[in-house]
Amino acid sequence: MRESSLSDLDNSAAGGYAIYCGLDVGKSEHHACALDPTGKKIYDKPLPNDEAALTGVLTGLAARGRVLVIIDQPAAIGALVIAVARHLGIEVAYLPGLAMRRIADLYPGEGKTDARDAFIIADAARTMPHTLRRIAHRR
Repeated sequence: MRESSLSDLDNSAAGGYAIYCGLDVGKSEHHACALDPTGKKIYDKPLPNDEAALTGVLTGLAARGRVLVIIDQPAAIGALVIAVARHLGIEVAYLPGLAMRRIADLYPGEGKTDARDAFIIADAARTMPHTLRRIAHRR
């Protein structure tokens, strides 16, 4: 897969989202945190790694407007999230691990929790879109 920053694709891709949904992905469960453009939490809960659950949450968020889903791992454990989001016509990006750790250091609080990481992923997308990478479709 070829990766590019969001700003490399087109000017509209770096903004104009109604919802930034960060997911700290895990093997059996993810944690999702969705923020509006002002940073208000719209959704902040554990989410099973299950197609129906993912579809339900993402469909509900998409009812509010254009959504960007951001994951922290685009490989195997993030594959279902990517597939479901794309099937629903929702854009997907990821925040590389090194960028995530550096950004996390700027936020108050210590320790790693899934909820904290999901919030940081969503907030980084909202406030620092240049740190994200678009996940290109396989050709």
